[in-house]
Amino acid sequence: MENQKIILFQEKKVRREWHNDQWHFSVVDVIEVLTDSTAPSKYWNALKRREPQVSTICRKLKMKGADGKNYPTEVANTEGLLRIIMSVPSPKAEPFKLWLAQVGREHIEEIENPELGFERLRQIYKAKGYSDDWIALRGKSIEIRKELTDEWKKRGISENKEYSILTSEIAKATFGLTPSEHSKLKNLEKQNLRDHMTNLELIFSALGEESTRLIAEKDDAQGFEQNREAAIDGGSLAGKYRRELEERTGQKVVSAENFLNLKPSDEVKILTQKNENTEG
Repeated sequence: MENQKIILFQEKKVRREWHNDQWHFSVVDVIEVLTDSTAPSKYWNALKRREPQVSTICRKLKMKGADGKNYPTEVANTEGLLRIIMSVPSPKAEPFKLWLAQVGREHIEEIENPELGFERLRQIYKAKGYSDDWIALRGKSIEIRKELTDEWKKRGISENKEYSILTSEIAKATFGLTPSEHSKLKNLEKQNLRDHMTNLELIFSALGEESTRLIAEKDDAQGFEQNREAAIDGGSLAGKYRRELEERTGQKVVSAENFLNLKPSDEVKILTQKNENTEG
């Protein structure tokens, strides 16, 4: 899901999603952070029975679980989380509040100066061992993807399932295989496919998505079916150039290569506590 991110607090994962112009955090993840409970869902249910009013400040959004599937998950915005924290006795409460404020401040800074967001991301990839050339292409692919999803929103695409289908159509037309098939080829399980693409794969992926955006804009595509046609057309254009390059060079663009062998430096732990994993 494009609006979902995973961030870290003291090396524990907290899922969040950008919804209605604000971040919403998984309440169960926050409970686990605060209590170190091995059964945070049970703790949260007990809290709701004891204080029913905390349920009224939550809503449900579909979030990715540990098995990679999406499930309805109770979430709260920053204001709601602060209310919930008041009901959870924990020595981590104050550090977590400060962390929450830092997360919000970084988002505001990145809105005012988008280069800050990419610089934080660049630091993470650099610390993980990626090359400067790859990082530059990855950053550009993220920018193009964001422009495409913004265009889809304007054209009536709102369901996460529709985003996944359209993305799959672009990938199939560009590479001749779906993202799940591409991940299987690279021997990936839950890893982000784009973090394991080669330079050429990133280039053609971005070409397919940028072509899709331009075609949708030119044709004034509205709704799912028209945008699906634009996705197939945009991916097909990228696929045409991919095949031409393969014929000219005698080398396949789609590769089983991955970056699973990278050895992150100690700096990653420091950076990831302040930054987010993109396209979670």
